[in-house]
Amino acid sequence: MRNVFLFVLCCLPMFLKAQSAAPSKPAYLQFPVIPAFPLTMVDGHTITKNDLRKNEKTMVFIFSVDCDHCKHLTEEMLKNLDKFKRTQILMITPFKVEQMKEYYDHYNIKNYPNVIMASEPTRQIMYFYDLHYFPGLYLYDKKQQFIKGFEGTVKLDSLVHYLKK
Repeated sequence: MRNVFLFVLCCLPMFLKAQSAAPSKPAYLQFPVIPAFPLTMVDGHTITKNDLRKNEKTMVFIFSVDCDHCKHLTEEMLKNLDKFKRTQILMITPFKVEQMKEYYDHYNIKNYPNVIMASEPTRQIMYFYDLHYFPGLYLYDKKQQFIKGFEGTVKLDSLVHYLKK
C-alpha cells in the first residue's frame, strides 16, 4: 500500500503538469465555420452569417477604427477589389456603430457591393478568433468552412493566394 501511495505521490505532479500544459485551440479552429454572432449594420439593422451570400468565398476582416494597419489594408483592398470579385468581404469591428459609421463613410463602403461592414461591440468576435493584434483576416470557402487565418499585417497577395484555390 505504501508503494502505491509513493507512486501516486510521485506521478501526480507530472500528470497534472502535462494536463495544464496542453494548449487549447481557439474557438475558430474548434468550430471552423463563420461564427453566427449578431452583427449591426451601419443603418442599425442586425444580420448574422445566415444573411451572407451562399456559395461564395468569404473573407472576415476584423478591424479597429483607429488602427493604421487596418486603414492601410482597407485602402489596398479597395484599390484592388477586382482581385476579390468572387469573394464577399465581411468587415467587422468591435467598436460601436457610431464609430464604425465614420470609417464606413470615409472609405465610401456603400459603393462596394461585395463589402459588408458591421459592428460587434460585445467583442465576442475577438474572443472567438483569439485576436491579439489588428487586423485579423479569416478566409472561408464557398461552404463557409475555414481555410486560413492571419493576424496583424498581411500582404494582399497572400489573401488572394488562398482565396483562388
